[in-house]
Amino acid sequence: MIALVQYLIKYALLLPFQQSHGVLITLSDFNFFLLVLATVCIAAGGYVINDIYDVETDTINKPNRLIINKHISEKSANTIFIVLNVIGVGLGFYLSNGIGKPEFFAIFFMTSALLYMYASYLKQIAVVGNVVVSIIVCLSILLVGIFELIPAMTDNNKAIQSTFLNIIRDYAFFAFMINLIREVVKDIEDIDGDYKAGIQTLPILLGRERTSKIVFILSLIPIFSIVYYVITYLFKQQLVVGYFLILVVAPLIYVSIKLFSAENNAQYKHISLVLKLVMLTGMLSLLLYKFIILN
Repeated sequence: MIALVQYLIKYALLLPFQQSHGVLITLSDFNFFLLVLATVCIAAGGYVINDIYDVETDTINKPNRLIINKHISEKSANTIFIVLNVIGVGLGFYLSNGIGKPEFFAIFFMTSALLYMYASYLKQIAVVGNVVVSIIVCLSILLVGIFELIPAMTDNNKAIQSTFLNIIRDYAFFAFMINLIREVVKDIEDIDGDYKAGIQTLPILLGRERTSKIVFILSLIPIFSIVYYVITYLFKQQLVVGYFLILVVAPLIYVSIKLFSAENNAQYKHISLVLKLVMLTGMLSLLLYKFIILN
């Protein structure tokens, strides 16, 4: 999904408007592929290190999906984690220097470090771990704007570059909110294993019922934000309005309603799946931007 979103931003949002709106992009097709590869490698490394530290909880929560010490050894997993991060951070260093912005390398290094800290420590702190991993998801989207638009920004094109950078920022905020909600829902789903592992998640501290109410309140933020966005900017675009209302807002309202009645892991797992689909449909709306801007 990370790779798909990054490619959508470049080829559905930015590239079509080079001629018509004067948008300037920085990376060649090959270098953009390297940016996506770097992002995916670091994200994959994060999943690996997370699985290493989650062996105890996954034995209880997801025994059928256990990988470490079942399909591969912990030593091999650590090697994979190191290799993925060396590739990701190394490519980040190469790309940052290639566009004359060596300071951008810090993004890759800090993301890699944050994912390790999340898996080894931060995820054990209620809310903090959820926020950190959601920030990293948000950053994977912002990264395209940072590398494509900022280096090409001048006094003459600052307005148009900033417009598209703001669109990417809005999608990053959407991804942050949906992922944050989903992370807390997954914590509710994994409460048994987390409790035995001594992880202090929000459901363990407050209980399932109170946490569900908090998630319900959080779920209202993207709903009202999208409705406001549609009414303010897209009201005359009937196709786009219909898409957002049917494929993004309606499923989010469904999630909000389900949070009131959810009682078991199967129901929370269903909510988590719907949120993942909402993330996908939300990002696929980038394909509609040629209609939004050109009309």
